Amino acid sequence: MPPPKPVLITGGAGYVGRHAVRAFRDAGYPVVVLDNLSTGCREAVPGGTAFLQGDAGDSGLVARALAEHRVAAVVHCAASASVPDSMRDPLQYYRNNSVASTNLIRACIDGGVRRLVFTSTASVYGTPRIVPIPEDAPTCPINPYGRSKRITEWMLRDVAECHDFRYVALRCFNVAGAGPRDRAGRGGPGSGHLIEVACEVALGLRGHVTLFGTDYDTADGTCVRDYVHVSDLAEAHVAALRGLEAGDAGGVFNCGYGRGFSVREVLEAVQQESRARIDIRDGPRRAGDPPVLIAEASRIRQRLRWSPRFDDLGTIIRTVLASRAGRPSRVPGAGTS
Repeated sequence: MPPPKPVLITGGAGYVGRHAVRAFRDAGYPVVVLDNLSTGCREAVPGGTAFLQGDAGDSGLVARALAEHRVAAVVHCAASASVPDSMRDPLQYYRNNSVASTNLIRACIDGGVRRLVFTSTASVYGTPRIVPIPEDAPTCPINPYGRSKRITEWMLRDVAECHDFRYVALRCFNVAGAGPRDRAGRGGPGSGHLIEVACEVALGLRGHVTLFGTDYDTADGTCVRDYVHVSDLAEAHVAALRGLEAGDAGGVFNCGYGRGFSVREVLEAVQQESRARIDIRDGPRRAGDPPVLIAEASRIRQRLRWSPRFDDLGTIIRTVLASRAGRPSRVPGAGTS
């Protein structure tokens, strides 16, 4: 069997991207990272990995990278990825996600790259009518983040219909956790992710957690999400590319575990795992948040043979606590939903 060919990973210094970089390297793929470092960390890219600083939407830079490194496939992780931020500045999301993806896909077609794995989102479903959500469920995003990702999915589908080009779009549910070699996790002063914020409060790095909405039509009134460990998501990207290389037709795959936890359940689990009581404050709903998002995830397991290793909420929380415990700096109290 010939050795794997080089892969370009956009956003490879960011949260999902850096875990994908390690997963592809561990699988034997030569990796090239492209990241503008707007949110990514250069030090998170493993030593010996080719690195280019720039935008995924810079078609000239991408074209040069594809040619100089003889790239055979692209893994597109680069994106702006906050629902609340997208509600405040939608044009930024259409520019950074949709427009940048247009330029990237064009560079792939012009450069002869015929395989692309795209990090999409469960936000494309909006407020689902079927739970767990199958891939063929209607898509009606309720925030600009989800819409910007859905636009890219449409572009990939249309390009695949008229070019020798195949893709996988991984609709990620709530990504959380930290890998064994990742000491940064997802957090930091600007993080609004529930598990990260709750763990930082438990460790004394933040003041409190705010519940953005306690009157949803769920068992305890708070949002329910399907949490997937970032290392499992990274392995899903590898499985997706291997599937394309083996002749799979590609398309859309949910990436989640198939069960959900409410915000209150997650906060209770954080308190159990950390053995600390945390300050929890009720707040109003946050615009753009659907009540429930849970994956129907049999397709990715069956077709791409994805076998998650961290399918346990307690395990996810423990990896975050471990990654955050070594950070000496304190940040102000912040909320999440």
